Amino acid sequence: MSTNKSYRIEKDLLGTKEVPDDVYYGVQTLRAIENFKLSGIPLSHYPDFINAFAMVKQATAQANCELGYLSGEKCEAIKKACQRIVAGEFHDQFVVDMIQGGAGTSTNMNANEVIANIGLESMNHAKGEYQYLDPNNDVNMSQSTNDTYPTAIRLGLLFSHESLLVSLDKLAASFVAKANEFEHILKMGRTQLQDAVPMTLGQEFKAFASTLADDLPLLRSVAANLLTAVNLGGTAIGTGINTDPRYQQLVVKQLAEISGQPMKSSFDLVAATYDMGDFVLLSGMLKRTAVKLSKICNDLRLLSSGPRTGINEINLPARQPGSSIMPGKVNPVIPEAVNQIAFEIIGNDVAVTMASEAGQLQLNVMEPLIAYKMFDSIGLLSRAMDMLRELCIDGITANEAHCSALAENSIGLVTALNPFIGYANSTRIAKKALETGRGVLELVKEENLLDEKVLADILRPENMIAPRLESVSV
Repeated sequence: MSTNKSYRIEKDLLGTKEVPDDVYYGVQTLRAIENFKLSGIPLSHYPDFINAFAMVKQATAQANCELGYLSGEKCEAIKKACQRIVAGEFHDQFVVDMIQGGAGTSTNMNANEVIANIGLESMNHAKGEYQYLDPNNDVNMSQSTNDTYPTAIRLGLLFSHESLLVSLDKLAASFVAKANEFEHILKMGRTQLQDAVPMTLGQEFKAFASTLADDLPLLRSVAANLLTAVNLGGTAIGTGINTDPRYQQLVVKQLAEISGQPMKSSFDLVAATYDMGDFVLLSGMLKRTAVKLSKICNDLRLLSSGPRTGINEINLPARQPGSSIMPGKVNPVIPEAVNQIAFEIIGNDVAVTMASEAGQLQLNVMEPLIAYKMFDSIGLLSRAMDMLRELCIDGITANEAHCSALAENSIGLVTALNPFIGYANSTRIAKKALETGRGVLELVKEENLLDEKVLADILRPENMIAPRLESVSV
């Protein structure tokens, strides 16, 4: 190593290594850095995960101290170190790749070493002087990676999940606002990309809002029911080996108080240590929302297509020039980006599913991939919804005259006339309109199938976009 930098010598099971003096992690973290150069995404990319881990470590220290196994001085040093991490300090010291072997041991040791070295400095000792505060014996007391790591994942996802719900709620509200703005604009609805029956642009945007809003209570319920139950205190395989009988209930109570989340003990700690079914369900819910969002973005791109040769019923805000060769072209880049995010979330769900299935006996060693993909999906979905709302939905305008013209000229209008002129007449009129290029209303008037007053009543927008409240005498 370079002589221009100072190092301290740290030792582990495999021997000794030089650790840079200025870092707060230690030898086991350094080995993980050298071993796992995979995703390029370090733990620090997900601050909610780091903060959750710090809260778990604080809870364990307080529980061990209360039970008399950890001195007050060491407990206070660990507590202050954890609180500083939660406040946003030292996140750059969480350097291990999100994808790692060892079922998350490298992540757990990264946390243990950083907390120990922060604590040592507060106790007026140098980093690495672990005889005064040890990463394993003290910071990791009464713990295993197998209970702290999944507990931190769940708690971190709870924190991230809250921002996801806010983003989803705001996006649904944005669609509602547009629905109200467009409620008077008559247009033609479409099925199978063909003209169907009239509706309003407001109804179309209200449906966008409704399909997203439907997921809000489900996502809330999934998080509340699945993420709050933890196996903390179960240590290696859920049996609680190397802990005081009072520890398990106490540490979960401490974690609930520290985090402000309703954390509780899993019913069966052995099952909870290896069962990843909760993550499968939550990932599936994230995929469901992403799929809905992608479908909406498909519709926005279609409705704004053209502008001269497409549907062109709405205008999306122009965000950047669309071509290096075609002057004046502006593309629907925001919905396109959201589509791609949805595809990635769908892929993440497959990864979570496969990793969850890969568990063996009393542990699932694929938890690092599950954690990575779960945090990734929640973050991507939150940012995508915020981007879509801020840079697209809020700025959408309608081409009202064009919507009306398309509706009035559509052969789909014949469906509204069907109850009054009969299916045979309706089919004949529709066919003739297609063959001649003439309008449905023009042909109906020409054949005197309905008088002007009745026709006008049938074609009133409010009578075409909802069930009729009273019959029309023909």
